[in-house]
Amino acid sequence: MLAGVLGRVGRGPGGGRLGHIALTADEQIALQLTGHARAVAADVRRHAAALPKSDGRGALAEVVLREADGRLSAALEGTAGCAQNRALLVRVLYTRLDRLTEAAPAARPDHG
Repeated sequence: MLAGVLGRVGRGPGGGRLGHIALTADEQIALQLTGHARAVAADVRRHAAALPKSDGRGALAEVVLREADGRLSAALEGTAGCAQNRALLVRVLYTRLDRLTEAAPAARPDHG
């Protein structure tokens, strides 16, 4: 749990607080990836909101954002697996952002 991770404060030789949080490398990486995922999700949200309602890319972005919100609301475990999951989430969000920022696909002519 993130509260547990953030609750561990480093102590000096005499037991006094050093004023910093002692995190493992996995915890630091997972925390940084969480912040990065939140930033990319905000970009995805902004680009999706600017699309016309008829553009299906916005609906797909909303699905990805709901999944991202659910994953980001889960507590950090501070493990390598947790960091890997956050890295995968960042990759998925960047993929969606790329799709939102590329030119809209041309409308297909109706052959009906």
